[in-house]
Amino acid sequence: MPHQPPLEHSAPADPLATLGAGLRARRKQLRVSATAAAEAAGLSRVTLHRIERGEPSVALGLVQRAAAALGLQLQLADAEGTSEEPERASPVPLRLAELPELRRLAWQLGADAVLTPQQALALYERNWRHLDRSAMTPHEQAVLDNLVHSVGGGRLLV
Repeated sequence: MPHQPPLEHSAPADPLATLGAGLRARRKQLRVSATAAAEAAGLSRVTLHRIERGEPSVALGLVQRAAAALGLQLQLADAEGTSEEPERASPVPLRLAELPELRRLAWQLGADAVLTPQQALALYERNWRHLDRSAMTPHEQAVLDNLVHSVGGGRLLV
């Protein structure tokens, strides 16, 4: 018996369509082509377009990779829109312009981009094999060490 496609969501407020539209808007805001964004996420361009259309058959892990490539992260919220994560002190944002090696790794983001510590550590970890540690400034090395201890719990996942 042939595989039946997943049920289509016909509700106007389809969360998958909203998520896809948000990812597409972010990509456009960053002025990144679909091909470049897909390559950065390790996806095909067709898969990225399916994500942006909100197709329910795309694996969640692929959606997460697309979001991460655009400097975003997926997060659960209850029906009232509040986060499921516990309240924390607001993190100090990091400017890519001040971190040359991270800027090189995050080529798809603008030089004036501002990242949360979680986003910055995720970029370092995901692209560790491309990082030139000898080219890191002392300031950037200190920032990375601080991220590993404050965000990563003392562990760098590479």
